[in-house]
Amino acid sequence: MRLILVRHFRTQSNEARRIMGWGDAPPAQNWEEDLRLVDQCLEQHHLVIDAILSSDLGRARETARYFARRRGLAGVESHLAFNEVNYGELFDLDKDSACTAYPQFKTDPDYVFPGGESFRQMQARSQAQVQKLAARHPERTLLLVAHAGVIRALVCHFLGLDLAGHLRRKVSHRYIGDFQFQAGRCLRYDELGQPSGFVRDGIISLPWNAPTTLTGH
Repeated sequence: MRLILVRHFRTQSNEARRIMGWGDAPPAQNWEEDLRLVDQCLEQHHLVIDAILSSDLGRARETARYFARRRGLAGVESHLAFNEVNYGELFDLDKDSACTAYPQFKTDPDYVFPGGESFRQMQARSQAQVQKLAARHPERTLLLVAHAGVIRALVCHFLGLDLAGHLRRKVSHRYIGDFQFQAGRCLRYDELGQPSGFVRDGIISLPWNAPTTLTGH
């Protein structure tokens, strides 16, 4: 399976640096500009998308429908497993206030937010759903619209990075991740759009290839 992973459109809460989690917010002004650039990049790489998926949150579903219309695809398959981390009581807090009131915010992946979940729990559900898709669609190319937290979690899981050190890596709305799976294992990862913090901060080099497993004689 080839999984093309993108982020949803910019929202007013993104621009105001407010926490959404499982909530939603209206699109920001000129929100389509990012999507047009992502779409152009997909076309430049001659990607043929077999199906489009998204999280179950409105901003991701609407973004997925945009790409579906552009490709003449009938529908979008949404999965709660790809929802952003559930921040619970932190919903709609500005991020500076969240950092002050909750020191564990973006520092401790195992901290369970009051009324919500932990980053580690979100990572477990999202990577498990990718594994199911890889088993179900071994020869297909899927486009998944998700969230910055989910993107960080999936990159860390499939590239063998510790989530604890990467909760603040930048993921823009022009990010395009390209994962290639075989037998449930990510063999290759690349980025086709605006580089993520994993690349810009020197954490990984592209294209990333899975280490070869050597067996003794």
